[in-house]
Amino acid sequence: MTTASAIQPRKLGRTGPAVFPISLGCMGMSGMYGPADEPESLATIHAAIDAGVTLIDTGDFYGMGHNEMLLGQALRFFREKVLISVKFGAQRAPDGAWLGYDARPAAVKTALAYSPKRLGVDHIDIYRPARLDPNVPIEDTVGAIADMIKAGYVRYIGLSEVGPETIRRATAVHPIVDLQIEYSLISRSPESKIFPVLDDLGIAVTAYGVLSRGLLSGSTNRGQGDIRNRFPRFADQNLAQNQKIVARLAEIATGKGITQSQLAIAWALAKSPFIIPVIGARTCAQLSETLAALEVRLTSEEITAIETAVPADAAAGTRYDAHQMQVLDSEK
Repeated sequence: MTTASAIQPRKLGRTGPAVFPISLGCMGMSGMYGPADEPESLATIHAAIDAGVTLIDTGDFYGMGHNEMLLGQALRFFREKVLISVKFGAQRAPDGAWLGYDARPAAVKTALAYSPKRLGVDHIDIYRPARLDPNVPIEDTVGAIADMIKAGYVRYIGLSEVGPETIRRATAVHPIVDLQIEYSLISRSPESKIFPVLDDLGIAVTAYGVLSRGLLSGSTNRGQGDIRNRFPRFADQNLAQNQKIVARLAEIATGKGITQSQLAIAWALAKSPFIIPVIGARTCAQLSETLAALEVRLTSEEITAIETAVPADAAAGTRYDAHQMQVLDSEK
């Protein structure tokens, strides 16, 4: 496997730090895809750090704080080796139900009073609203985070799932280092309107869903407690169609001697040096497979062939349910 020292880092936007080209997303370690194995989760985080991963992503609402506490346990002796990205603002009930978003300045600062305690740190490296709060101007939310930068509690500001106008308005208040957004072979809509704005403003992409929540890797719904129960692409009427896409991807990958997961990750890495895939590996084996994608080199001809075999509109079903697609600022 390629050593960490031989891997070219990627800049987290024009104003952010250099990071390892793949980020570890920890959401799945707190039950979002069914039960998780905590010792294996801790081992996976440690293995990622040992491999050179420097950007780790979480959210204060993942497992209602569990994910931050898990990460805090894992990073007890490794804090100086990583940058921690935290999403905030999603409101959840005790039973796990989603209640909406709150990104008022007071909510920004209240959330930030708790995350460092759970993480066991004195500051958050990248802080971002999980979604646009339709009732709060983005200027107010970003301005509140900027206040927290001045106070020493935050280092950089990121955004998540917002569109071009919101990105420009946010940047006018304070530099933004990255936009976290779903991007994969079968979720390419950001390419047309959002990516050009990011390029113009010098903002990186931390791309989640590069494997479309396991769909492109051949992963299946784990039953009760799996968030994929709510995603149309995993619904019975769509899954059979989407598995044909996976089969085409697997055929191309086999021809290169790699897995379809590695091919999908390598494709995202090859699209732009400002794209950092956020991969939700939950086990050491998944992490090892993920990191091997860094060794894959794709020519422009191969990228064209992949995109021809898997067109942007190939997937059956939208990436979120109808309600979420309607309220996502990035889809407007």
